[in-house]
Amino acid sequence: MSTIQLYQRLAQQADALMAEENNLIANLANLSALLFMELEDINWAGFYLCENDELVLGPFQGLPACIRIPIGRGVCGTAASTLQSQLVTDVHDFPGHIACDAASNSEIVIPIVVNNKLIGVLDIDSPSIGRFKQDDLDGAELLVSQLVQRLTA
Repeated sequence: MSTIQLYQRLAQQADALMAEENNLIANLANLSALLFMELEDINWAGFYLCENDELVLGPFQGLPACIRIPIGRGVCGTAASTLQSQLVTDVHDFPGHIACDAASNSEIVIPIVVNNKLIGVLDIDSPSIGRFKQDDLDGAELLVSQLVQRLTA
């Protein structure tokens, strides 16, 4: 199965999980569990939610994580401040990287924007350098767009 096919299948599963539910926390919890269960070679999948000028830990799967990340700091904070997805091949080369889990070596982060307002980010980490490719980023962005559609329905 190609990466694109995998994310299309995940999108169908996510759609089914969120079909009758509008609660943000419930949907984030199920999405993080789905990603952690289905994606290979990852060690963390979850969400940070925007609160004032910080990202605060939300539902996730993996080892305990940093609780608060300043907007603009690290990969998650950069995605939040720029409202642009981040595909980081080697987190050790990313200026200001925050090492919540020393085992993480690559990362993708997608901002979650509802009605032109940042509500949080999706963060997926891998212990392998170069784990994520453009297809992973596109697939994760698809899942976030489904979440946003659910929240605005």
